[in-house]
Amino acid sequence: MHALALLVLVPALAVFFVYAFKKKKRILSLFGSLDLVGRLARSVSVRRQRAKAALQTAAVLFLVLALARPQFGTKLKTVQREGQDVFIALDVSLSMTAEDIKPNRLEKARHEIGSFIDKLRGDRIGLIAFSGKAFIQCPLTLDYGAAKMFLDAMTPDLIPVPGTAVAEAITRAAGSFAGQERKHKILILITDGEDHEGDPIAAAKAAAGEGVVIDAVGIGYSQGVPIPLTDERGIPAGFKKDRNGEVVMTRLDEITLQKIVLETGGKYYRATPGENELDRIYSDLKKMEKKTLSSKQFAQYEERFQAFLAFVLAFLVLEIAVPERRRLKKEWKGRFES
Repeated sequence: MHALALLVLVPALAVFFVYAFKKKKRILSLFGSLDLVGRLARSVSVRRQRAKAALQTAAVLFLVLALARPQFGTKLKTVQREGQDVFIALDVSLSMTAEDIKPNRLEKARHEIGSFIDKLRGDRIGLIAFSGKAFIQCPLTLDYGAAKMFLDAMTPDLIPVPGTAVAEAITRAAGSFAGQERKHKILILITDGEDHEGDPIAAAKAAAGEGVVIDAVGIGYSQGVPIPLTDERGIPAGFKKDRNGEVVMTRLDEITLQKIVLETGGKYYRATPGENELDRIYSDLKKMEKKTLSSKQFAQYEERFQAFLAFVLAFLVLEIAVPERRRLKKEWKGRFES
């Protein structure tokens, strides 16, 4: 609709032509009587010049109307959104602060998840946080911006219960997928794999029975590393120790994670500095059969600017076709010799 402001060009152009014709008339009067000038330049047609000016003005008018994109008449259009339901279960236990992967396991995982969310197109994403307990941090949603906000809040302070409840995270995810269908359910499990709270293999088997496919990303190294501690001000305060005063070492449990994915037909990946494991999961996700997540029907107005452009073209062709000068019939006024 902002293009309609250009309609001011139409009266401006008309005023310009009126002024130009009057100015031209005044200049011709300087050469003598207008009647005499008219007889001397009989081939010049003022009427045709005015017609050409009118055609140019009309072309500008219809061009502005075309730019305004007039719409009238409607048609029904159905838009379907297709994709997968994807939950990402992120381990936020204290062991994820280990620095065998820089800056630490948790920061590495959150950065990779954020990049994964940015790639999604039409898939619903949900987040599960777990340590000693598991809960839904973000239910399945198409609002990727909101999902990333929830992701930023997933820190070791989020769940005060110590431990790594991988089994509970799997069970929580399996019960949170929408619908009763037994496909289109993806769980991405990101953890160091040290489960101290349940039987993750049994939980994976139960999830597989509900159609959940689990892909696991093991983060960390199999060699033991200490778990750093910080005080209330975030200043390093040594390492976590057990009751005997021995430094607690955390290790990546790849065997457990491989057994989990084997139960559901998923794949296991070890986290790498290049962060390509979630890219590979996303590539597999795009190849999977999609389901219709939503369907919406709305009325769409028909574009009618084409007719106005046709008028513009017609006026311009006529303007070019109309000559400014008219053809005069020449009369021979000589004489025949006898």
